[in-house]
Amino acid sequence: MPTTIHPSTLKFLKDLAKNNNRDWFNAHKQTYLNAQSNMSSFVDELIVEMNKHDDIENLSGKRSLYRIYNDVRFSKDKSPYKSRFAFSLQRSTVLRRGGYYMNINPGGSFLGCGFFSPNPADLNRIRVDIDYNYDRWNKLLKSKGIQSNFGTLTGDKVSTAPRGFDIKHPAIDLLRYKQFILRRNFTDTEVTSPGFLKEVNKTYKAVRPFFDYMSEVLTTNANGELIV
Repeated sequence: MPTTIHPSTLKFLKDLAKNNNRDWFNAHKQTYLNAQSNMSSFVDELIVEMNKHDDIENLSGKRSLYRIYNDVRFSKDKSPYKSRFAFSLQRSTVLRRGGYYMNINPGGSFLGCGFFSPNPADLNRIRVDIDYNYDRWNKLLKSKGIQSNFGTLTGDKVSTAPRGFDIKHPAIDLLRYKQFILRRNFTDTEVTSPGFLKEVNKTYKAVRPFFDYMSEVLTTNANGELIV
């Protein structure tokens, strides 16, 4: 049977959100460790499944999980803990671009795939490709796999046309993106269901045509010459 996310893991997160202080957390440390172990096992098995259709560099679920402890030094939120479990999976080598992310949070769980913080050179290369190949982009983003699993592209945008691009460009909406994220939300019932791991893996697999195209774009110049 696939590893499942236990209802007790979500209950711990709900309780933490209501009692986000060190005394409560220390008194329930074993409950936290049990929930963390549950999530680590889930990610361990997900990595195995992902490596059947991709090449993931993460070695373990535990090392893939983000820390639950909040860095409050530069944050307005002084809560000492994050009332969610989150992890990211990285694709191996510079030839495979794109990343996988998941946030498990009662009432607000989701996964995301894509390009969360492209550096300036990558962002410009993406926009140049959109400029010349926006029909290909539209075809990819409107494909059945993307539409049925994610819907529309999301991410931060600039308020007007990026520098060097015409505001009247037919793909101006795509050109304005600074992030290129495909997101899927899940209910608590879906998260704790026996088929959740399989569904997450299937959803991540559905993004591969987009990732394969973006990997080609970001490892070549505008003439199609390899640059990495």
